[in-house]
Amino acid sequence: MATTQIMLPGDAIPATQIPTSQKRKIGRGLRQDVTTGDFTATIGGLLEVDYRKKTAQISAPDARYIPKAGDLVIAQFRTSSTDFFHLHINAHSPQAILPQLAFEGATKKTRPQLKPNDLVYAKVVAAQKNMEIELSCVNPSTGKAEPDGLGPLTGGMVFDVSPGLAERLLKKQGVVALDELGTKLPGGFEIAVGKNGKVWVECPEAGVKGVCAVGRCLREMDEKELREKEQKKLVNKIMGELERG
Repeated sequence: MATTQIMLPGDAIPATQIPTSQKRKIGRGLRQDVTTGDFTATIGGLLEVDYRKKTAQISAPDARYIPKAGDLVIAQFRTSSTDFFHLHINAHSPQAILPQLAFEGATKKTRPQLKPNDLVYAKVVAAQKNMEIELSCVNPSTGKAEPDGLGPLTGGMVFDVSPGLAERLLKKQGVVALDELGTKLPGGFEIAVGKNGKVWVECPEAGVKGVCAVGRCLREMDEKELREKEQKKLVNKIMGELERG
């Protein structure tokens, strides 16, 4: 069971409203009073409480993205040094480093040959204040790029979305439009979502028109905060316009 509630900075949240398990995870935007055990919202946004997963946090759709370990991001290659690729995540974050051998099956001979502005889908391994962010394109427990499809992103286009929408896309939370569009676009489409507000889209069969259709869908979902019923109407509208050329 999960609940959501709109909160403003300073709003009080009774301790009874938050999971009580010792294994619970309290995310961003919540501060607990050690005396009463109650919580206070430190930012405005949606209070998201999941009693099954024992988690609670405040999600602010337009909040600035701050990297943390475990996040999936789409980063842009800038330059390289002897052992590392140096990448850009966003304007507010320190430079990120990616070991040149941190790719599935990579050796000194087979490692990717990245060019300036090439995109990489990677996972944040370490992110500490005032230090370079460390990325990887392999699952440390398996040495594989799966299950997230990590590695260089070739072709396609990248669209900017709010960190809030990016998080919903990753969690598949109230975002039916892309599934609807995927069943209607010829050949469907490939997608990679970065928590830093970047979405990469490729449509091998539908081509540029298909990519732009997905991009438009993302933009309108984000700007208009469409509910599921409205998202389905949007998909039908986009597909109708696409078929008419």
